[in-house]
Amino acid sequence: MNYLSMDDIASLSHWVKEARELKGSPLKFQHLGKNRTICLLFFNPSLRTRLSTQKAAQNLGMNTMVMNFNKEGWALEYEDGTIMDQGKSEHVKEAAKVISQFCDIIGIRAFAGLTDRSDDQSEKVLNGFKKYASVPIVNLESSVGHPLQALADAITLSEHTKKHVKPKVVLSWAPHPKALPHAVANSFVRMMQKQNADFVITHPKGYELDKDITRDSRIEYDQEKAFQGADFIYTKNWSSFESYGKVISQDPSWMISQEKMDLTNGAKFMHCLPVRRNVVVRDEVLDGPASLVIEQARNRTYAAQVVLKKQLEYLQELDK
Repeated sequence: MNYLSMDDIASLSHWVKEARELKGSPLKFQHLGKNRTICLLFFNPSLRTRLSTQKAAQNLGMNTMVMNFNKEGWALEYEDGTIMDQGKSEHVKEAAKVISQFCDIIGIRAFAGLTDRSDDQSEKVLNGFKKYASVPIVNLESSVGHPLQALADAITLSEHTKKHVKPKVVLSWAPHPKALPHAVANSFVRMMQKQNADFVITHPKGYELDKDITRDSRIEYDQEKAFQGADFIYTKNWSSFESYGKVISQDPSWMISQEKMDLTNGAKFMHCLPVRRNVVVRDEVLDGPASLVIEQARNRTYAAQVVLKKQLEYLQELDK
């Protein structure tokens, strides 16, 4: 049982309910992870994902191993049939099979390179391990998606949405000095498509996400119009998809300010972190009473924990 994308969730509402129950009693299922090990492979930096996934595993009684693969591992080859006479020292075929012998679950974090769109969309790292590993895989953020973050966001939305209310949720692009991947935005869109909500994506023209992901989601190019009546503002920067990986605008007028938040229906502010203060969002919003960013980070543990719990239950069934 792999957790690679939001599509691996059978029922989002059931998973969110279960995660919230785990949040209330995080050590209840420690027996599931006894004598089990998770190996976390980081091809890119991490703070929340690394610590929250380790914490989730520990809550379930698991042992954890962490490897900064880009600095500590051999450079991996992913193409089958290639002649390895250049810089790659090991093939994922052997690496995945070897690592599978040391653990029961593998977590993988490997960002988009943002230079070759087709290469990024092929998810060569994630799919290479999926193909050759013999244990379940967890996506800790890949080129295309960040389903653990999106699940944590769903938990946070659930906790702050009033009963019997169909909330208006806005995903807003904001400026950033660097070209950033689409993974968080992609998975947030996929998650919102599973929700009973009025969902709007707002960004400058030229920053459209992959149309295969946004599908029928509403896009509004006027940020202030999109914010009107909103209950949640989720902010994230991403680079251009059409002009792949390019920063085509750093328009500071898209930064989230209190004046923008005042256009909403007393909306809560959300961001996955890390965030550039006074570039993406002003201090007054990030530090204000409407900010949910720290609670989102806390919920990363329970998003990871519900995923690992289900994988451990799957492994338990296989052992019977």
